[in-house]
Amino acid sequence: MKKAAYSWNELKSTFWFFPVLLISLAIVLAFIFLYFDSQIGYPKGAWQYLFISDANSARIILSTIAGVMIGVAGTVFSIMLVVLTLASSQFGSNLIRNFMHVRLNQVVLGAYISTFAYCLIILNTIRNNDQVVFVPSFSILIALLVTVANIILLVFFIHNTAISIQANTVISDISESLSKNIKTLFPESEEDNLDEEKEQDEDLLKRGFKEKHTFSASKSGYLQYISFESLIGLAVELDSLIELHFRPGDYLVKDVELGTVYSQVTLEKEKISRLQTQFIVGKNRSQQQDAEHSIHQMVEIAARALSPGINDPYTAITCIDNLTATMCYLATTKFPSKYLHDKEGKLRIIADPLTYEGMIDAAFNQIRQYAKGNPAVIIRLMEALITINKFTKGKKHKKAIEKHAMMVLNVANKSFDEPNDLNDLKERSRLILSKRAHDQH
Repeated sequence: MKKAAYSWNELKSTFWFFPVLLISLAIVLAFIFLYFDSQIGYPKGAWQYLFISDANSARIILSTIAGVMIGVAGTVFSIMLVVLTLASSQFGSNLIRNFMHVRLNQVVLGAYISTFAYCLIILNTIRNNDQVVFVPSFSILIALLVTVANIILLVFFIHNTAISIQANTVISDISESLSKNIKTLFPESEEDNLDEEKEQDEDLLKRGFKEKHTFSASKSGYLQYISFESLIGLAVELDSLIELHFRPGDYLVKDVELGTVYSQVTLEKEKISRLQTQFIVGKNRSQQQDAEHSIHQMVEIAARALSPGINDPYTAITCIDNLTATMCYLATTKFPSKYLHDKEGKLRIIADPLTYEGMIDAAFNQIRQYAKGNPAVIIRLMEALITINKFTKGKKHKKAIEKHAMMVLNVANKSFDEPNDLNDLKERSRLILSKRAHDQH
């Protein structure tokens, strides 16, 4: 079921899905309204002024609406291409998919194309000859109302486009998406389970099985999704232990060893190939199981902002502030275990899970490297670590923060030209580093 949910979410995130859905809806509604027109006839009284009764006028109106809608659809598409070009050059190519997945952009494009399709169908049904006279007045009225709505929608689209390419908006959107994704992947807090995970003797567990098999990646690409529930079910069926060497977000080369299966009997190739079907590999990274993906997008914006050609420390600082909020949340969550058990409590999978140290490395390593020689960004990095340290309770987590504080201090010692800036940073570092470690610098 989770694999099906993943495929459904990926389908909804494509750029073409929603426009195609709107076109299909427009075609269905066109036939419904046409049937309604054939049953009610032309209204009389005051209502007649809202409806078109002349066939020639109806054709002109529908032809005009259809021509305008397809023209505006082309204009909207051109605007989106310009926005994608600007976003790619300013924020990086990885963010193009973010702009394409904006629901308003999909709705706008789908609304104009679906209105065009609707008008064509209605236009084809108009009859004005000696045998048959049929003018779908109600359907034409709907087309007019939808046209007015599309004009209003165009105003919203232009406003949203102007805002969407601003750095603060882009960073805020990524931060919001990252926050939702993190809370989905890490729903438990440390207080939910106070018992620390005990390391198991993996070598001893593996020696309990007689046979050892490996299975490889079927193609090259990014590992997007692992169906853990299905893997556990297969491990129970084969009475085996599965060890995974990669996690979602890693790049796989075709035929690389993806995992190892330990079993009591020799497994047939068909059974091993069933394991490969539980892994989805694609051309791009997906955030559904890859918590580091959005972090890397934020880091890419900061890295571009710190490049000599742009030199925009304020954008980099904004990225650091948003990453700080994410790392503060992660400091209080329970990370997934590398040991996955079946319903009977028997170990079935040894995974390669995310760790807090790996997450904070992904968030701050590259920013620190690109920020060399920029005191404002380096000082804000130290302030971010101080804030995260206040939320952190675990010893391993604090050790990771201290490591980053030491690296930030090392960069400052080598790149700061102004002694007062360096003293300012050292004063802040005392809130994280022990006196002995601080004195060494």
